Amino acid sequence: MGESVMMRFAFLVALIAGVLGLTGPHSALAADAAKRGDLTIGKAWVRASVGAATGAFLEIRNDGEADRLVSVSSPAAPDVRIHVTVKDGDVMKMRDVDGIDVPAHGAVALQPGGYHIMVMGLPKPLKEGDTLPLTLHFAKAGTVDVVAEVVKPGAMGAGAMGTGAMGGGDAPDHAMGDHQHMH
Repeated sequence: MGESVMMRFAFLVALIAGVLGLTGPHSALAADAAKRGDLTIGKAWVRASVGAATGAFLEIRNDGEADRLVSVSSPAAPDVRIHVTVKDGDVMKMRDVDGIDVPAHGAVALQPGGYHIMVMGLPKPLKEGDTLPLTLHFAKAGTVDVVAEVVKPGAMGAGAMGTGAMGGGDAPDHAMGDHQHMH
């Protein structure tokens, strides 16, 4: 009888390990998420670029006290800024911002048509399938490294996200360089 119990226990352990393998670090959500303290950064993506500039987008979830994204950098580009899209008459314009508040126990989506990361001075265009490393600098949490997936120009989200949570209607296409800065 002891052997039967051991076999059942071994089977149960193997079954649990298999289930955890399906939901653990190899799952789509975990694979593209980075965590630092109470912050989880996920769904990072960037549009393929035609020229030296493009927009990057992601989601920040905060399970703790309020924090602030104060800057972003990348070893792949000399000029990375946090922008917001604003409507000025009939024209959508980009404006530099000095940071984005991340509310306690809340979330912020950087998406087309709203807050986003502007990556400028790329030495070569980004192609679909490439990746772009980004370092997010937070006031309290410190730095968080993420890798953004490069998707086709005009895309509204990474992978199969389509225009769901990251959708943005009339957003300008950064990959085509049609943005104007307001300082």
